[in-house]
Amino acid sequence: MHNCKIFTALLVFTLFFQGKSYAQFGIAHEIGVKAGPASFFTDYGERWNVRNNLNNAGYGIGISHYMNFAYKTDCHYSQATSFFTNHFRIRTELDYFYSKLEHFGPVASKPTLGGQLLRAMHGESEIIEGGIHLEYHPFRIRDFTHSGYMFSPYISLGGHYVSHKADAYSDLGSLENPKNVFPTFIGGINFERGSTYSIIGGLGLRYRLGFRHDLLIEARGQYYGSDWLDGLNIDAPQNKFNDYIFWVNVGYVYYINFQ
Repeated sequence: MHNCKIFTALLVFTLFFQGKSYAQFGIAHEIGVKAGPASFFTDYGERWNVRNNLNNAGYGIGISHYMNFAYKTDCHYSQATSFFTNHFRIRTELDYFYSKLEHFGPVASKPTLGGQLLRAMHGESEIIEGGIHLEYHPFRIRDFTHSGYMFSPYISLGGHYVSHKADAYSDLGSLENPKNVFPTFIGGINFERGSTYSIIGGLGLRYRLGFRHDLLIEARGQYYGSDWLDGLNIDAPQNKFNDYIFWVNVGYVYYINFQ
């Protein structure tokens, strides 16, 4: 129930920016949905171990609202627009991520007590986040939206407010018992709901599907201001970074008031 309240609040926050369609000011509104696999880079397993990252991939879904400033269709368009109008969109977004987490890697695969403790531990992470992005399109947005180009690449940079909740259990018994916990994690487990921020950079490509329709594919990295997204935070030399997500998504965009 708590998660539903947070999701609803962030949804209202995102849609608030949509407002009315101010076409007379040269602004078009677009709505998008997206989904795809999300790889969690956390304290589960070795962070840069390929098998670990592939097996700890969950999923992400999102909705987006875009402000397109290249909407004007009058004959004075070329005189009235600026570089920002021609090449930038502002995007507000709400995303949800989930993944089950396991320990993979050389240490976890060893037939030792430490390996057994790691293999017996199973976790999950749930993240709800929302915020704003700035997209830069090298090709003129107006040319793309009027079918001058079939493809439009872009790069984006943004920031999100994040609410996260993790959980875990062990096949050997309660994780409150130090005997059931890998020694490195003792004192570094917290499954309380928390909040933080994320800094996001992405590369994407839009495909002009029709007059009011685009498809898109995007790959982006999300670096968080906390190392507690997985419920683990170890004080060890190898733990040099906070938690991180790499998300590849495919989406659909609909132009609301485009003419």
